[in-house]
Amino acid sequence: MKAKIMIIIMILFLSVSLAFAGGDVEQSNDTADVRFNRTGFPIVDEKITLNFVAKSAPLAPPYNEMTLFQRLEEETGVHINWDNIPDNIYDEKINLLLAAKNLPDAFFNTGLSELDISKYGDQGLFVPLEGLIDEYMPNLTDRIFSVRPGYRKGITAPDGHIYSLPEVEEMAITTPDGTVIPIGAVPYFYAINKNWIDKLNMEVPDTIEELHDVLLAFKNEDPNGNGKADEIALSFMHMGWCMDIGDLFAVFGLPDNLDHRIVRNGEVIFTAMQEEYRQALAYYHTWVEEGIIDVESFSQDPPQYLSKGKNPDYILGSFVWWEIPEVVGTDRADDYILLPPVKGFTGERIVGRSNFGVYGKTAFSITKDNQYPEITARWVDNLFEPYTAAQLRWGPIGEIYEKTAEGKLVNLPLPEGVTMGELRQKVAPGGGSPSIVLAEDFGTIVDMEPRAVERLENIVDVYSPFLVSENYPQVTFTVEELQVIDELLGDVMELTNEKRANWLMNGFSDKDWEKYLKVLNSIGINELISVYQSALDRYNNY
Repeated sequence: MKAKIMIIIMILFLSVSLAFAGGDVEQSNDTADVRFNRTGFPIVDEKITLNFVAKSAPLAPPYNEMTLFQRLEEETGVHINWDNIPDNIYDEKINLLLAAKNLPDAFFNTGLSELDISKYGDQGLFVPLEGLIDEYMPNLTDRIFSVRPGYRKGITAPDGHIYSLPEVEEMAITTPDGTVIPIGAVPYFYAINKNWIDKLNMEVPDTIEELHDVLLAFKNEDPNGNGKADEIALSFMHMGWCMDIGDLFAVFGLPDNLDHRIVRNGEVIFTAMQEEYRQALAYYHTWVEEGIIDVESFSQDPPQYLSKGKNPDYILGSFVWWEIPEVVGTDRADDYILLPPVKGFTGERIVGRSNFGVYGKTAFSITKDNQYPEITARWVDNLFEPYTAAQLRWGPIGEIYEKTAEGKLVNLPLPEGVTMGELRQKVAPGGGSPSIVLAEDFGTIVDMEPRAVERLENIVDVYSPFLVSENYPQVTFTVEELQVIDELLGDVMELTNEKRANWLMNGFSDKDWEKYLKVLNSIGINELISVYQSALDRYNNY
């Protein structure tokens, strides 16, 4: 009898234990020693380590030094071993990793295109996420996809799988006529030294010819007064986001952008083979010859670029960047103004609209070598919680924000002499991170940062009257179209960007241009444009 009672007790004990394991604790693949909590925190009872590769900003420290990630580790029980790669060398390094199949557990801010994600997912390097999303990611499914179902559709690859997570910042402004303009629609803010203009008894330039004359005077007439010819009239970063001179090309009637792809009256135009583009290359080469354009504009990295505005000898006359204080410092910011678009050779003032969208599709991917996919899914889902998402993009409570009694994150005062752009690179991973801040979160969860408010106001006041009405939107491509893009786009962009830099610096002949067009045709530029046009037509007719 006692034996039977003992057997019954053991069966009951095992039944309760199995029921508990099935309810709150799940063992991940190949991790029999890891107790994984489906809900609540910590995610694991004993700390584990995951290896992440992350694309990071130029001034960012290792992410483990950031307060936000330290708090996440304490909360979740998951330690991240970060391999932070600066954005200026990221593409080369990640391509080597993927080619060698030397994979981390996940890529954070992957820096990859939608095409790359689909390709590597199809090759099995990235694992499908849809099951993990449905099972382990309630912040993403319940908070985001339930109110923005299009966001889930947008990250679904042509084969029906999801290989990457989104990042969204629904920050925009609506003009009086009802036009919604995202904060990145006008990336190129052109700032010019008004203090130097006044010293030289000149006027703020209104035409491209007047701009040329002002910049030449900056170069030759010693406006900083140190007796040395050290002034830099115009500096930028060639083909850099928010730091290129694509809008200066518009003085010939056609603005340029990082894609060399614009839309007019529903027609896709590849700018880098148009006559207006050729004229712009030839014209701005003369600026290089005259010493107006800083020759380091074609090779410098962000730290080198940003240091020029803070040079003790005060050498920078004009530049292109997201905001003025980040380049020249708070002590000199008032010496500069934003220059509205100058009247071009066509008699028009034109501002190009970037192909930027508020929605990114490639913020986070889990690789095939990850032994803890469920744990990783739970960890990254926490980043889509609204307060965490805001801190991930802009900075943590206690350093950037304080949380009010009403539950809203409000900006703390900036330390003296520090710009918000520089500070946020040092305390948060920022844009490109797996996080979503919805339009309705601004003013309820988090205050919009003052510099964002100012930028949106500048877009409306300075640029929107001249902003073109069309851009290339975030369309969905078919499998066949993605294959064409994969085959052709890399060669096209490598050729165009190399020639753009080379010809701006060194000049070119009519024969050079004709040969270049023939090469573009031979590598399939017309087929590529056709693909973009077909996808745009579907989008417009949807």
